[in-house]
Amino acid sequence: MSTLEVLFHSLEEQGWAVSDTLVPRAWQQAMLAQSQQLWQDGHFHQAHIGRSASDSLNPNIRGDAICWIDPESQQSGQPFFAWMAQLRLLLNERYYLGLRSQEFHFARYEAGCGYRKHLDQHRNSGHRKISVVLYLNPQWDAADGGELCLYLPDNDMQETQRILPQPARLVVFRSDQIPHEVLPCAQTRWSLSGWLRSDEALV
Repeated sequence: MSTLEVLFHSLEEQGWAVSDTLVPRAWQQAMLAQSQQLWQDGHFHQAHIGRSASDSLNPNIRGDAICWIDPESQQSGQPFFAWMAQLRLLLNERYYLGLRSQEFHFARYEAGCGYRKHLDQHRNSGHRKISVVLYLNPQWDAADGGELCLYLPDNDMQETQRILPQPARLVVFRSDQIPHEVLPCAQTRWSLSGWLRSDEALV
């Protein structure tokens, strides 16, 4: 069974999947450098809770700063985004999800910050179908914390998995089914987060 088939099988069976081999380390390192440069240039802002900038800021609930990546720059930039577009087509062929676009942002958590339990699919909006996280940290071990905690779809009090944000680790899960949270980290935590969507790309 190929690595991609293993990912699909895991997504089918449990609603989430993890791979440490699908994304080349060179892609991870290039995107880490890009995100760090964007941070230094002042393009990040504190993340809101909800769908728009008018929603609330509460670092006790959500402690990351983010930088959205323009869809046009995705097409001409890092190869990861072209690969994700191909993955989106494969998911459509296999599961008839009607995926038509993708959106991504870089996320940076300061030491001590996390993100409390939530679903990625917003209330009254079902366009986010598949959540994608790629960890960009240059190195990470258990003492650094910052795990992604996944919970059962029908029981968000029962934890099923803790995933360390190790470099080039890819996590894929159902946006509408998997409650999850980010535990507080002990050092700066970098990632690329995104969603495969059933609506057209936002320009």
